[in-house]
Amino acid sequence: MTLPRRRFLHLAAGAAALPAMSRIASAQAYPSRPITLVVPFPPGGPTDLLGRMVGERLRLSFGQSVIIENVTGANGSIGVGRVARAAPDGYTLVLGLWNTHVSNPAIYTLSYDVLRDFEPIVLLSTIPSLIVASKSVPADDLKGFIAWMKANPGKATEGHVGIGSIGHVGGILLQNLTGTRFQHVPYRGSAPVMQALVAEQIDFGIESAVTSLPQFRAGAIKAFAVAGKSRFASAAEIPTTDEAGLPGFYVTAWFGLYAPKGTAKDIIAKLNASAVDMLADPATRQRLVELGQDVTPRDEQTPEALAAFQKADIEKWWPVIKQAGVKAE
Repeated sequence: MTLPRRRFLHLAAGAAALPAMSRIASAQAYPSRPITLVVPFPPGGPTDLLGRMVGERLRLSFGQSVIIENVTGANGSIGVGRVARAAPDGYTLVLGLWNTHVSNPAIYTLSYDVLRDFEPIVLLSTIPSLIVASKSVPADDLKGFIAWMKANPGKATEGHVGIGSIGHVGGILLQNLTGTRFQHVPYRGSAPVMQALVAEQIDFGIESAVTSLPQFRAGAIKAFAVAGKSRFASAAEIPTTDEAGLPGFYVTAWFGLYAPKGTAKDIIAKLNASAVDMLADPATRQRLVELGQDVTPRDEQTPEALAAFQKADIEKWWPVIKQAGVKAE
């Protein structure tokens, strides 16, 4: 081989390596400018509150500004779609949740794939639901409530926050497991559901602790069971569904942090470390408890754990949603 040709091949190999070297250098320098965290729901709700907590921790960890951008619409799918199309450089992230990364793909036609188009970063928290009822329901426990619904098919009404929501799909699962039938009544948020329960305009709901526990403690509604594997520390008198006679009925929402597919592993590791530090902070943990959320155990705070958790939830809920023919309105 002649010297000029050897020199040409050497230069060509070096040029080919430049993009990879550039990506490595970029990951090592990350972050060198502000990060945008897309929250796919309006300001003021639980998703927005958690997003701002995450943003503040990232700011403290990296010394860079974090811009919280509320991109709403289509049950969160518009904001999530924007991040799916963003550059995989770690500067655009999304706070995903059960709605956006489990139920939406089963009820909407999306331009992205929730499993293939994102890099999981961390499972932040889980939110077991409560089966709560109005004071007018003639039952004092879950077994009695199910017996009443069986004796009155189609009479009971369940309030929830919309088609495809955790409460709506949880209600479908409840029908499947118990052989009961009841009416679904959609509302525009959890607060209106609680107002309707307190006013005895509907019979029950499968709702988050943050909205239902205050009404239960005030004696305004009944609480039959926690739809999870363990009792709430702040309301230990409420049994789990396993204890109350409906074993395996778990309805748990959750929040996770995601980046676009192809984001460098070093960047994902840095983001994960920052989130893990946040979840270890006692003040943060207490705040999450106040919001009705359970912090995931340390060994479940890895990107791999979030990926496995999401996949398992999809395998559980998609058949329920599709068999019931749930479609976006």
